[in-house]
Amino acid sequence: MRQLLKGIRVLDLTRLYPGPFCTMMMAELGAEVIKVESPDEGDYLRVMGPADAEGGLSFRLLNRNKKSITLNLKTAEGVEIFMRLVKDADVLVEGFRPGVVTALNIDYEAIKGVNPEIIYCSITGYGQDGPYRNRAGHDLNYIAISGILGITGLQNGQPIIPGVQIGDVGGGALMALSGILAALYGRANGQGGSYLDVSMLDGLISWLPLSAADHFAGLPVGRGSSLLNGGYACYHVYQTADEGYMALGALEVKFWLSFCRAVGREDLIERQYEENQESLKNELKNIFLQYDRQSWEAIFSSHDCCCEPVLSLAEAFKHPQVQARQAVRNTSLSFPLKITPREEPLTQPAPHLGEHTAEVLAALGYGQNELEELKKKGII
Repeated sequence: MRQLLKGIRVLDLTRLYPGPFCTMMMAELGAEVIKVESPDEGDYLRVMGPADAEGGLSFRLLNRNKKSITLNLKTAEGVEIFMRLVKDADVLVEGFRPGVVTALNIDYEAIKGVNPEIIYCSITGYGQDGPYRNRAGHDLNYIAISGILGITGLQNGQPIIPGVQIGDVGGGALMALSGILAALYGRANGQGGSYLDVSMLDGLISWLPLSAADHFAGLPVGRGSSLLNGGYACYHVYQTADEGYMALGALEVKFWLSFCRAVGREDLIERQYEENQESLKNELKNIFLQYDRQSWEAIFSSHDCCCEPVLSLAEAFKHPQVQARQAVRNTSLSFPLKITPREEPLTQPAPHLGEHTAEVLAALGYGQNELEELKKKGII
């Protein structure tokens, strides 16, 4: 991995998923990410979810290659130390509810007074303004309000919760990352610092251009009724004889033609976009029930028709394409971008709570006696 962000210092005030995912990506690109945690418990993910002797597995997957310091930002002395860190920081990422950083005296205006060139990014569910700005929420709530949950699932059935947190990652973390990188580029070209207001709901709404096109055209957009959410036979999931599943994505005519030939049903070629899609779906349901999943994989391996097995997570991690790209390494997930020329990848494990407090504060000029005094006061 090329260290494209080497020399960039990031102060990470986030917990749980969206913010840590964003700052992890920056750390993977070479930024120095200093995770600022409360002295009493730190990031909640340290103790949430599956764990082993080293602590929470989710925390480790999201916080590798970072440093951790503990700092009580509810105290004036803790804020004073934090402001000294701010002077040499390039980016600050926070995930508190609107108003919290103002109460702590570390909002953008306060930070800008110390470092006007800083890129300050706030990640929240609903943004810094609007009637929902202070409303609590999680990924499921954001995809519900965005309309995404409403168009996910089977026709005439209830909405289906996605297996991954698309609001946290797609609407929050990746939107924040793209904004931060753009702001850093702008600053490098003389545009100064920036404040980024990242709303996960806003991010999710931006994911909807294809569905929005149907809506703006006056077409109904519902669960299992549109071209890309299960309404058409050529883009659907089918059960196999062994209760496995195959995902068919033969949208283009050439792929549909190849599929029909692969299953020996050239009589279906002209029916791809017929009005009665339920009849065509039933035809395909019966076809897929003729063989088990492995047999279908073998059949489609020699036909270019966009039909792949629905894998379990364990199967996906062992898939030859995933292995070839080294997307999963032991008990870690790799950085997804392949950048040439490559350098040695960063391999530092997620930090223990406060592991780097002494190191970082010593660089600010704090001596051992001062550190001991700060610890006694509960500042660190």
